[in-house]
Amino acid sequence: MRDAATVRTGIGKAAPRRPQDPGWTDRNQHHLSAEIARVRRRLERHLDQGADDAGAEEPAVAADPQTALGHLCAAFQLSPFERDLLLLCAGAELDTGIAGLCATLHADPRRRMPSFGLALAVLPGAHWSALSPASPLRRWSLIEPGAGEALTATPLGMDEAVLHYLAGTGFADPRLDGLLSAVDAGVLTASQAAAAEKIAHLWAGAGDASWPAVQLCGDDPAGRAQAAAEACRAIGLTLLRLDAGDLPAAPRDRFALARMCERRLVLEGAALLLEGADERDGRAERGLVAFAEDMSGPLILARGEPLALPRRTSRRLEVNRPDASERRALWMRALGPLASTLNGRFEPMIDRFRLDRAGIEAACAAAEGDDAGGEALGPRLWAACRVQARRRLDNLAQRIEARASWDDLVLPEAQLAVLRQMSTHVCHAATVYERWGFASRTERGLGISALFAGASGTGKTMAAEVLANDLGLDLYRIDLSQTVSKYIGETEKNLRIIFDAADDSGAVLLFDEADALFGKRSEVKDSHDRYANIEVSYLLQRMEAYRGLAVLTTNQKSAVDPAFLRRIRFVVQFPFPDAGQRCEIWRRAFPQDTPTLDLDPARLAQLALAGGNIRNVAMNAAFLAAGRGEAVGMGHIREAAVAEYAKLEKPLTSSELGGWR
Repeated sequence: MRDAATVRTGIGKAAPRRPQDPGWTDRNQHHLSAEIARVRRRLERHLDQGADDAGAEEPAVAADPQTALGHLCAAFQLSPFERDLLLLCAGAELDTGIAGLCATLHADPRRRMPSFGLALAVLPGAHWSALSPASPLRRWSLIEPGAGEALTATPLGMDEAVLHYLAGTGFADPRLDGLLSAVDAGVLTASQAAAAEKIAHLWAGAGDASWPAVQLCGDDPAGRAQAAAEACRAIGLTLLRLDAGDLPAAPRDRFALARMCERRLVLEGAALLLEGADERDGRAERGLVAFAEDMSGPLILARGEPLALPRRTSRRLEVNRPDASERRALWMRALGPLASTLNGRFEPMIDRFRLDRAGIEAACAAAEGDDAGGEALGPRLWAACRVQARRRLDNLAQRIEARASWDDLVLPEAQLAVLRQMSTHVCHAATVYERWGFASRTERGLGISALFAGASGTGKTMAAEVLANDLGLDLYRIDLSQTVSKYIGETEKNLRIIFDAADDSGAVLLFDEADALFGKRSEVKDSHDRYANIEVSYLLQRMEAYRGLAVLTTNQKSAVDPAFLRRIRFVVQFPFPDAGQRCEIWRRAFPQDTPTLDLDPARLAQLALAGGNIRNVAMNAAFLAAGRGEAVGMGHIREAAVAEYAKLEKPLTSSELGGWR
């Protein structure tokens, strides 16, 4: 009796693809019909008690590995008796003569399906292990015994998908519908092609013993699938994709799915791409490991981080998003002749947006909507890149339409100088890091991080908006009070998801209310304090590695530990505006189209309000004036100021209203 290990060895070789010639179907059907006829004649001789069975033995038709039957028997290492038993079950479905003979031999007109007892009595080379649970017939569900009777008496049926496969009409298992999908190879970058070549070489040299699992890691899900598909194409396999999220939770169901998938791989000449989510779910990860180890065929695990597979040999390969040179080649290919009209002006797009091939092609298709020349194409391409790069981040954070400009920002010159320096760092990051070689020295500290500290309304969010608008990038606000979780490890997971999504776009990330995280920093007294400090360290670590601009805002700079400040490149203190700055804010508070009457910015500056509160007062005053059909005047502003002070629970002094009518 063969054990499971022997069966697993038998599927080490992939199925040869069906020859694409019009005569294959006829040859396959002729071969199957001849073999079924041979089994039928064996039943007829057994029924004729006067015949000498031993002397009448009929040799099997010579095996043809290019037929469905020949391939199936070789792939699953069926013995001659198992092969004939499979043919007996197929014949009962395809040949009414065999069904009638089974009923006659069973002496029961209702028992038209073969039984194992009948096969043991009629077919040569019979052995009991042919129907054991570890046998290939049972393990791979090629035949299925009925229930409720002794094993020798129970009727044997053939799996419908296997029957269609033998008949040459293809292999379709309805139980796998919606779970498996084909993956086609496409245009690969140089690094993806190198990974595909390594996979093909690894599997081509595997021999008959086993297929080592391949773990494709890295930050490019689409690239991993493309590299896997190209590797399979190179060695004559198709590639089928299965989402790890569709794996059953129950071990028995998971094992059954593994058998069904592997059977399809063998019969179709395919490999399986198992795409697993990187969520830190211990139970789901254990199920993923169990499924991978239950399979012995060609398997590719595609996820950001590798899995430990104690019971299966595996090899890890990295497939990351295209680097700058690869993105340049993809852009040149996608733009074609239009690339020359840009005169190299797509270089900033290459540096800023980490798009894959599909994203680049989609951006080009969106930007090439009209016949405008290179002058108009550049801005359209940039806008299209922003749309393509933001897709993942839109579901994780609030996107702010950045409309504010430098003219809208009223700050002391020192703070403005730091903000302009931040914009310069972002604009020229690729030049300094890549072309001037700073990135080759270390990966640490390449992120452009900043801390904006100051009271509410002093312009922290507006400054981030100005920077995003100046750089032509999206601005996303992440509320740390919602990101931080009381459950250990959840905060880091939330931050990782955000930064991974933002890496594609280089967006400006505004982490609002950083006090929610930094406020936990304290003397380490218990495990909760340690984990709180770990969360802060993880955030700063990801900010250091993020190639875009990440900004933390806080109302209390004193809450930030100096050790953390050391890891932030820029710190900008937003002061409460003095009278001169408030005057300037009032001058810019009303749009040009707003009707005003006798407004005095100097007197308005007497109100001790921050910029955000001034904007609130200005807008409320505009509504008051509009409701009365009047231009905005000092009286409307006074009325709105009284309401704003009440909201702030702050007294409005006579000195602030001195000289007002």
